[in-house]
Amino acid sequence: MNKIYDIIVVGAGPSGIGVAALLQQMNCTSYLIIEKEEVGASFQRWPEEMRFITPSFPAQGFGHTDLNAIVPKTSPAYTLDMEHPSGEAYAEYLNVIADHFTLPIKEGVQVNQMHKKAGIFSLDTTEGTYQSRFVIWAAGQYQYPNLKPFPGAEVGVHNSLIPSWEGVEGDDFVIIGGYESGMDAAFHLGRTGKRATLIAKTNTWEIDNSDPSIALSTYTYGRVRPLLDSDLLRVVGNTAVTRIEKVSSGYDVYTSSGKVYFTKEKPILATGFSGSTSKIENLVRRGKYGEVLVDERDESVATPGLFLAGPELRHDDHIFCYIYKFRQRFAVIAETIGHRLDLDLSILAEYKRENFYLNDLSMCGERCQC
Repeated sequence: MNKIYDIIVVGAGPSGIGVAALLQQMNCTSYLIIEKEEVGASFQRWPEEMRFITPSFPAQGFGHTDLNAIVPKTSPAYTLDMEHPSGEAYAEYLNVIADHFTLPIKEGVQVNQMHKKAGIFSLDTTEGTYQSRFVIWAAGQYQYPNLKPFPGAEVGVHNSLIPSWEGVEGDDFVIIGGYESGMDAAFHLGRTGKRATLIAKTNTWEIDNSDPSIALSTYTYGRVRPLLDSDLLRVVGNTAVTRIEKVSSGYDVYTSSGKVYFTKEKPILATGFSGSTSKIENLVRRGKYGEVLVDERDESVATPGLFLAGPELRHDDHIFCYIYKFRQRFAVIAETIGHRLDLDLSILAEYKRENFYLNDLSMCGERCQC
């Protein structure tokens, strides 16, 4: 392919669609979105019963944008008639945004490698090579489940690969991981009368912190709290799983405490995700916690012209893994590229009015007074 785009956006999830919608409003005419599956693919794979933990509510007319919106003056709650959207429903909202802004999306195109030479990025894909001056990496975090967190994990099943909790056979399970997905699994199993033992490195159910990136969200804790006082859920905290072994009658789950937990059913891995930036290690540099290092404009410190958008974004101790957090950085990226390409930046005034523009990270953080 001979064309060199100004910008290529990799990924058509909320960060890719959200930042591309802004580029469109800045009258950018030379950009392309590359998506390895389809718009909102990671949401399409959610278990049927899984819901957003952040509530959606159409209050944009009073200056409070829906927490799950990716464009000002839009609301998934209004579009979908749901306060806690399902994954399938949210993918529908993303498609509505993509259609409204007539975004140029190439679906079914997977990036295999990416390089930069003489100021131009070359993306080697399943459909040939694409080139651009800038790349916005918005490929997300949740299409790459962590399937090998410890030896023997391959005999378990990752929670993201379960299509519906209603269809899971068995009545006594071991869940590995105590954050949102682990507790969500415990809730849906308990709701149908199934027992579970949840093993977690961190006692998330005891953390006193108002940031849902660190502690359990109130939505999740409120649902699972009754189970903590029942015989349907046993929590084992401050304990790491070291390996799983398949035995003749089921599975032995070995832990750091020395105790072994037996289950007849495949252990459920709520072990998180690896993140898409693992595909571009040659273009990034990582910090001491494995985070991709970016500057104050979310540009890779290792590769100028490469920007990171979405849930993998980190700035010091600020975690941007929720939509209402990382959407505030779309305009920061777009403004930076827009200056370099001499695009129309007037739309940024609206993004600032609607609290879609966070450029002073010293003002960022969760603090609850009561």
